[in-house]
Amino acid sequence: MNKIPQIAVIVAGIDEEYQQAVLDGIFYRAKEKNINILCFAAFGGVLANSRYDCGEYTIYDLINYKKLDGVILLDNTISDQSVRSKVIQKVIDSGLPAVAFDSSDHPEFYNISIDNEKAMKEIVRHVITAHGARTLNYVSGPLTNPEAAARYEAFLEVIYEYGLEIDDRRIFFGEFRASDGRAAAEAFLSSGLPLPDAVICANDAMALSLCEELNKNGISVPENVIITGFDNTYNARHNSPALTTVERPLTQSGAKACDIVLDLINGVPHGKTTYLTASPVFSESCGCPAHEPDDIAVFKKKAYKMINRCRNDISLLNRMTMELAETETAASNIRAIEKYVREIRCEKFSICLCSNWDTIYKSEQEDTDEIKPGRYTDMMTAPLILENGESHSVQAFRSTEMLPEPLETGGNVCCFFPLHFREHCLGYYTITNSLFPIVSMLWHSIILNISNSFENIRKLINLNSMISELDKLYVNDTLCNIYNRNGFIRAADSIFNECKAAGKMLLISFIDMDGLKLINDNYGHKEGDFALQRLAAIISNCCGNRRICARFGGDEFIILGSDANEGDISELESSFNKYLENTNRVINKPYTIAASIGTIVTSIDSDINLFNLITKADSIMYENKKKKKTSRYLRHE
Repeated sequence: MNKIPQIAVIVAGIDEEYQQAVLDGIFYRAKEKNINILCFAAFGGVLANSRYDCGEYTIYDLINYKKLDGVILLDNTISDQSVRSKVIQKVIDSGLPAVAFDSSDHPEFYNISIDNEKAMKEIVRHVITAHGARTLNYVSGPLTNPEAAARYEAFLEVIYEYGLEIDDRRIFFGEFRASDGRAAAEAFLSSGLPLPDAVICANDAMALSLCEELNKNGISVPENVIITGFDNTYNARHNSPALTTVERPLTQSGAKACDIVLDLINGVPHGKTTYLTASPVFSESCGCPAHEPDDIAVFKKKAYKMINRCRNDISLLNRMTMELAETETAASNIRAIEKYVREIRCEKFSICLCSNWDTIYKSEQEDTDEIKPGRYTDMMTAPLILENGESHSVQAFRSTEMLPEPLETGGNVCCFFPLHFREHCLGYYTITNSLFPIVSMLWHSIILNISNSFENIRKLINLNSMISELDKLYVNDTLCNIYNRNGFIRAADSIFNECKAAGKMLLISFIDMDGLKLINDNYGHKEGDFALQRLAAIISNCCGNRRICARFGGDEFIILGSDANEGDISELESSFNKYLENTNRVINKPYTIAASIGTIVTSIDSDINLFNLITKADSIMYENKKKKKTSRYLRHE
């Protein structure tokens, strides 16, 4: 049986149309060719939060290239330059056959190149020659992105070709996000420059939000200003006005990438670069007539389906958010997640947690302000695996395996998403054979809520642990490792009430150390503490299941027991004195550990309280102490 190829796809922002179109081609071809796709996806750069981005990009550290046969790299979707460089280097170091998109800077990769320059030049020439534009603004993607750089250079070439001038204030550099279009509109309108004849945008998302923002300011497109985009997305085609843009064979490029990697795995040679052609689409936003992409009935069906799906997903998100907010344990959190994941259309879903996910974070700033991401632990656990409606778990597996359970067949698409809080890595999600993460506009929100729920549980676990530790400090004497006065009162109250209700006899011994001051004065407080600890150990040894003991104060101790009888007094005090004698012989110190003890066994009348009885035992102890001479407990050399 031939080995099923395992191909990694590395991508960011799968909720955007460019990525979706490329992935559609990859996923379709994978199923057709019986290839397994492991898609590692982050949402970096979405929330404008560097600490969040740091946690998102951790998903790329999960990739074990030794388990793979090839890589398809959409590095042009990773906005963080340092992260992109790191990913590229790891792919190069792996030595695996790899295909990238518009990545001519890296000759190690096989490159699928869509001619960005020619199509962009045609768009710019069109608005100049067909619509008479002379003053042009430009909204660019990040120039670290090769596609953005190619489109920007094409724009400048046409500007210089027609002898037009360009003011730096008419150029805006963004990250290919919709928010960049709004920011560009604000920058242009506040620049003090006259309104341009046209604004050329490096992608549709920025162009559409720019149109919207200009419209809010009373500026009509194309009547007052021409706007163009790039990518011919669904929203661009169905906007009003429909966007002048560039049609790129993105789905074809994804399928082609899959074909090339598979050929390389099988030893079939390929040229380093495969060229695909892009075509301009002239439409209403530049003043040209629209090209209706769909029959109106087809459009209505698509729109209804999209809106209905979105409503269902919003309902799922809202219900899940409410229930997760009320969970207080990891188990209840997992149960709530399982309940709502069942509504997601997928063959298999798993939550994989780091072995240390529920521990206290180390100091977030140790000698430096640099943000340091978490890392996946060597061993992971999968507390929830939901497969074809049945749930189970995997107690432990190695993170180098990536999947908690191996894929047994081919033609699977398994997507990996990070589970984290800020830069802290908690684990990751896998979802197999599902388009939900791509078609749902709320997938990012759903996993963000689940991630936050685990962080809330982690905080609760550690808060409860801290409360438990504080409670121990409140009730325990840290020097003697027995109850302190607070702990004694809490524990003794129930014993006292039980004896009172059942008519049982209560035993109370009050013990006061002899000669502690002389030990401290002659041998130091460290020896005094040692003597107190030994005495506490002796007292603890005198307590069985029915008795408790405590350090009542300084050098005073107390024993309390239920269901006692008069014979327990002599038995206890005899045992106590024997322990003292044995301890002094074993430790062989230049002083003697000694103590006075007073014990009572009594019934409990209705009008008596515990402290009255303690006072009686204390009085007996004091009478015994007066019979001693403290000085005799010092040994003189």
